[in-house]
Amino acid sequence: MQFGIFTVGDISADPNTGKAPTEQERLKSMVAIALKAEEVGLDVFATGEHHNPPFVPSSPTTLLGYIAAQTERIILSTSTTLITTNDPVKIAEDFALLQHLADGRVDLMMGRGNTAPVYPWFGQDIRQGIPLAIENYALLHQLWRNEQVDWQGRFRTPLQGFTSVPRPLDGVPPFVWHGSIRSPEIAEQAAYYGDGFFANHIFWPKEHFMQLVELYRTRFAHYGHGTPEQAIVGLGGQFFVHRNSQEAVRRYRPYFDNAPVYRGGPSLEEYMEQTPLTVGSPQEVIDKTLTFRENFGDYQRQLFVMDGGGVPLKTVLEQLDILGEEILPVLRKEFASGRPASVPAGPTHAALVSRS
Repeated sequence: MQFGIFTVGDISADPNTGKAPTEQERLKSMVAIALKAEEVGLDVFATGEHHNPPFVPSSPTTLLGYIAAQTERIILSTSTTLITTNDPVKIAEDFALLQHLADGRVDLMMGRGNTAPVYPWFGQDIRQGIPLAIENYALLHQLWRNEQVDWQGRFRTPLQGFTSVPRPLDGVPPFVWHGSIRSPEIAEQAAYYGDGFFANHIFWPKEHFMQLVELYRTRFAHYGHGTPEQAIVGLGGQFFVHRNSQEAVRRYRPYFDNAPVYRGGPSLEEYMEQTPLTVGSPQEVIDKTLTFRENFGDYQRQLFVMDGGGVPLKTVLEQLDILGEEILPVLRKEFASGRPASVPAGPTHAALVSRS
């Protein structure tokens, strides 16, 4: 079981001070969070990809390459890489190059994104979002596995005898997760290729995501990749922790009300009731996270978001200390308890090489 954190990289003013970080300050804070994540023993750091304010991480491989040079162990990933508006050739080459520089500590999550204007900015039509995701990934899958690719599709110019460079490290492409908050077609795509499926269920009631994960598991088995229990599942989550539950709620409420992804929606209490969001003591975070296995079965990767809505870097680093010291050891022990030997571990480059 892998544990980590992900960031959407929003630039939001701290509601307690009214001060917002500069773009450089926010990017440097994301680097500091990644380094702290490795220090406290987490397995994964992931960054989103956005091309519009108030978000700043428009070039994930640049950011992750910079982090790779300063870390030794942590897996570097995305949450997500826009498969609809990026050229599959560029994705293939960027992430293979990052693989080499990071000694294989790289995977990525494919997604369509949730910002409609991004499509025309990159010459695409949002009404073709699903067909784009399917066709572009089919090409990317070939580019990483075939030395020479001949390709013709609907959405880009044909390729003839094309070789993407560099080739994947050790001949093994980065592991791919397909992320979705709403689309059964993406769960089907993940199952078809035998890739991972990541349900970022921080926005919707859990029942919706339970259906998506069950669909993915069933179709994973249908395509002959293993039993439903052997499908590779990742989940999102979010928490804000303090040793006193009431104090946690008091401190976090301004950030929740300020966050661009939550603003104007249900109340903090409603979100805590219907989603993985936990605001409370370390034990409450542990108890809520352990319910995910009851809802989704044994799974491989749990990522938390901790830095949205203007939460200052100092506070995020304090939260990571509590996660590493008090929460993570218990979660590792409890998730390992009773886990069937047939359930795969979280994907790593070394494991993929050994199976190739």
